[in-house]
Amino acid sequence: MTDGPADFPAQQPYLHDLQTTVKAPVFGLSGTGGALSGQGVAGVFADDRRVLSVSEIALSGARLVPIASELVGADATRSVLVARGLGEDGADPAVWVERSRVLVDGSDSDSDSDSGSRAVVREIVEIRSASRRRVQTTLSMTLGCDLAEISAVKSGYSPGALPAEAVHSGLQWVGLGAENRDIVQAIAQHAPAVVDAKQGRLSWPVKLEPGESARFSIEVSAAVFDSSVVLGTAGESVLGDLRVDSGDIRIGRFVERSLSDLRGLELRDPSAPEDHFLGAGAPWFLTLFGRDSLIAARMLLPLGTELAAGTLRTLARRQGTKTDPETAEQPGKILHEIRRAPASHDAVGNTGGPMTLPSTYYGTVDATPLWIMLLHDAWRWGMPADEVEKLLDPLGAALAWMRDHGMDDAGFLSYVDESGHGLANQGWKDSGDSIQFIDGRIATAPLALSEVQGYAYEAAMSGAALLDAFGRPGADEWRTWAAQLAARFRARFWISDADGPFPAIALDRDGKPVNTVASNMGHLLGTGILNPEESALVAARLGSAALSSGYGLRTMATSAAGYSPLSYHGGSVWTHDTAMAVQGLARAAADGVPGAAESARALIDGLLEAAAGFEYRMPELYAGSPARTGGRPTPYPAACRPQAWAAAAAIAVVSTLVGVRPDAPANAMAFQPLPGGDWDGLTVRGLRVGADAVDVRLDAGDVRVLDS
Repeated sequence: MTDGPADFPAQQPYLHDLQTTVKAPVFGLSGTGGALSGQGVAGVFADDRRVLSVSEIALSGARLVPIASELVGADATRSVLVARGLGEDGADPAVWVERSRVLVDGSDSDSDSDSGSRAVVREIVEIRSASRRRVQTTLSMTLGCDLAEISAVKSGYSPGALPAEAVHSGLQWVGLGAENRDIVQAIAQHAPAVVDAKQGRLSWPVKLEPGESARFSIEVSAAVFDSSVVLGTAGESVLGDLRVDSGDIRIGRFVERSLSDLRGLELRDPSAPEDHFLGAGAPWFLTLFGRDSLIAARMLLPLGTELAAGTLRTLARRQGTKTDPETAEQPGKILHEIRRAPASHDAVGNTGGPMTLPSTYYGTVDATPLWIMLLHDAWRWGMPADEVEKLLDPLGAALAWMRDHGMDDAGFLSYVDESGHGLANQGWKDSGDSIQFIDGRIATAPLALSEVQGYAYEAAMSGAALLDAFGRPGADEWRTWAAQLAARFRARFWISDADGPFPAIALDRDGKPVNTVASNMGHLLGTGILNPEESALVAARLGSAALSSGYGLRTMATSAAGYSPLSYHGGSVWTHDTAMAVQGLARAAADGVPGAAESARALIDGLLEAAAGFEYRMPELYAGSPARTGGRPTPYPAACRPQAWAAAAAIAVVSTLVGVRPDAPANAMAFQPLPGGDWDGLTVRGLRVGADAVDVRLDAGDVRVLDS
């Protein structure tokens, strides 16, 4: 069934007006007041299945009106509802309800439910009375469970609630089908409840004397984890703590909110629970994503190397070993995503039919070089040498994939979906219309993306450095390979328009440059594939009004026919995309590239302004509309929030401002702060390089290490 009228097709639900809580692998989505109606995307999900689709409360003799809702950390919400008509003598509310929803990841449960079940959420209702007289009422809580798969919910479908059964002090739902015996229970805690299974309702009598309060709660537990491909952290995070003080209050607030969200997105590998990584984002992508998890871990290296090491090892265990067009697996390739089960999507595949991705899917062209880049950078940030050395064989396989499988006949890393039902585009801009010419025509695969060539160049050079450092052969071969790639890139990708030269977003199947000005060029900065003159041209483009919206970097310039500020990849602003451009601009500025620092400062200020507009919980993307004085950014309605690489952008901004340049193998650390700007007095405590924590202060363009 669909969630809309019968004459409208099911569509992906919007998220912009919902509150998202997350304690991976559990997340919740609810509207104002905390109610879950059984419609749309709202609910509590565990392991990509909705275990609570309905949760509505009522007080007899009253109308509940929500007046406030707030996040309490990443994993909890609190709502206040006024009980209109109950105990009132005048206009002032006399009775109100404080409703909390707290997620747990299943490993710290004190539930008394059936063996094998694990808690996923606690619902707490506290009724308070300021009435001058005794208040008597009945609290009822209507509950429902549909065990809907996240891919179906994302496509706009709701299967309808399962029938409820009475079980001791609560309700139970059992999955339908011979192979689906998942069990979800909602058990009343503390006070006995009246159970009405037919209505799916628990109720409690309430009697309050003046000034009294009463508290009721349920715990929902679910036995739906047997096929989990990810584990929660049981509250143990490997992320260090970064404390930031600044005259610009936006920076500290952005970091604080982001760290809370990042810990909410943290997961473990079931094959090696000591290894942590980040799920890409809630609600759609709360699992291991090669590209997303790698980019986020790289941005978070200033918090320590443990997350990077866990991400690298988790992906290495699943590194490709064979050639399979259905899954896009190839020897040495790093995966795109893993799921509990194959997922069908409302998007279309390469041949025009529905897109169906296998449970383990390798359809990404950039995760493999990004894996190499993260290994190198983690080594530089102090990942123990013995841990790095254990990953040198996967490093060799990843390098070989670039050379033996990733390259097309023209000598560029490229992609094409061979299955007919996979991702048509396999870079980070993976929507079907993301790579288009300036006149709006969609480019045809095989496609060679510009930023991927930059990744490949840096990966080859990084791999060579690691091979040399650990006494492995082949370093000179990879430096030669990188130099030849850079020469080909310079000859084929650089084109011009009325504003001068710039790198094309891609080469299409005929080798023709796709001539749209796009944010992809920002990822080239700092990879080494550009010379200083080319870097200056890119820096100027990134700072232009066509790409810089005032809230960050547009994915596509306003000069393109296909530009739309609310297009997924055709004019929106992506938080991580802007942050990666900022990091590249800062590296270019440190090398003396003119205009790079100015463009970086403008983009940082835009990100901070957007962060303030989103209450410092940055979505994965938002509209590319121009910023207005005193205005706020416009949400992209289906954006995930929180998203790992969007939250990690806060740490990327701070590390860029102080310009930390670690070289742990050489027992050295330097600082090249971003010149200019209004961030004097910025104090950062808890930067981690290897086993050492460093506190620094930025003043008058210089960084001073503080005494511990």
